[in-house]
Amino acid sequence: MKNVMMIGLAMMVCTGCVDESSSSATPATKSAMPVEKAVTLAAPAHAALPVGVEVPEGMVFVPGGYVDLGSDLGFESESPIKQHAVDGFLMDVHPVTVAQYRAFVAATDYVTEAEKFGDSGVFDFATGSWSLIKGANWRFPFGPNRPAAKDNHPVTQVSWGDARAYAAWAGKRLPREVEWEHAARNGNNTRSRYPWGEDIREGKTYRANYWQGNFPYQDTGADGYKGPSPVGEFGKTPLGLTDMAGNVWEWCEDWFESYAPDGPNLRQNPNEPEKVMRGGSYLCDPKVCHGFRVSGRSGTSPETGLCHLGFRCVKEVE
Repeated sequence: MKNVMMIGLAMMVCTGCVDESSSSATPATKSAMPVEKAVTLAAPAHAALPVGVEVPEGMVFVPGGYVDLGSDLGFESESPIKQHAVDGFLMDVHPVTVAQYRAFVAATDYVTEAEKFGDSGVFDFATGSWSLIKGANWRFPFGPNRPAAKDNHPVTQVSWGDARAYAAWAGKRLPREVEWEHAARNGNNTRSRYPWGEDIREGKTYRANYWQGNFPYQDTGADGYKGPSPVGEFGKTPLGLTDMAGNVWEWCEDWFESYAPDGPNLRQNPNEPEKVMRGGSYLCDPKVCHGFRVSGRSGTSPETGLCHLGFRCVKEVE
């Protein structure tokens, strides 16, 4: 029964439109708003990578510093802006892939929550609707009658607990929400809409895997993909990270709460605690969903598995 309730929440939140509908401003109004002014802040002593510390393969160093978490140009869930000090840390270059998750399962015999439930949340591109599909899991994210997940794609259909289990096995952890945004802001509090600038495209070059067309009825696949794409397909941020916008939402460690102590209740179901998701996905249509902006955020219940929800890991600097 809980999984049925869970997918009801997930179908509402997973497209990233929760934040949009809670705002009185339309997407057109938002896109016309001015760019936030950049803020230059002095870096703390731990900003640089300590001498003698090597960055593991597949990770980048995110320098410590200050970040103004949130945006006054976004939606209600993204404000008020509050400055945070962030210690330097290591972050995976890209989301955890199917191949990487397979290695974890092979080494530990781990069984995901979707496999225990026996079904999981799948978006049907033909009907433009969500449903629980029996047998959908990280190996077959769209169901057993659809193609298996590709090794170089982000792993999906993993719950928050599934993501944490992998992270612990790998000697890592999930990022805190402030760490995720600090990394997306390139470790130096850049205030652009995306890690690389103000536009989701640079000329004719797509910088993210997102929905082109009219969601949920038609995805033209103009960026080359209808659905998930291989990690790293759309280039790197100035810090050397990939897939920080679009492709798949990414779990964070935090509970999904308002930034203001007395702020609005952000949950679809006030009785269901939710974990933060960041980065948007291939189902985000910029006309209605801006989850792939740096400050964009959403949440869903921890046991949720979805065909466009994955994760990446971080690690302390030792």
